[in-house]
Amino acid sequence: VMADEAHLDEDCIFCKILRGEVPCFKVFEDDDILAFMDINPIAEGHALVIPKHHSKDILESPSQWVGKTFAGAKRIAEAVHETLKPDGINIVQANGPGAKQSVLHLHVHIIPRTLDDGLTMNWELVPGDMDDIGGLAERIAANME
Repeated sequence: VMADEAHLDEDCIFCKILRGEVPCFKVFEDDDILAFMDINPIAEGHALVIPKHHSKDILESPSQWVGKTFAGAKRIAEAVHETLKPDGINIVQANGPGAKQSVLHLHVHIIPRTLDDGLTMNWELVPGDMDDIGGLAERIAANME
């Protein structure tokens, strides 16, 4: 079942995949999402989940499409886990150039991990300044709608 064409972008590579204009290694598809293998994988089993609605990132996506995309990410993560039995799985969703977002269509990466894979998306826990953290929490809370 195809997404509403009105909500797809003509030039977006992921929208082209949704329209069948560009092939993919499909893992799963339903009325709302498409999951397929990343052709530039950073780990064996690296998959992507995209909504059948074009918006460039989580900030511009309607909440229902974010929810559908992450619910799909859970289903794909379960299948990847069952298939590969990795030591862990990262769920990564990047927004904007500072986060190295490469395709401007909301997407979620499912990345199987092993303890010694050398991937650099982990960070060490370094305690922050509690006063600064508390103040920032108040500022962020003030912008909740």
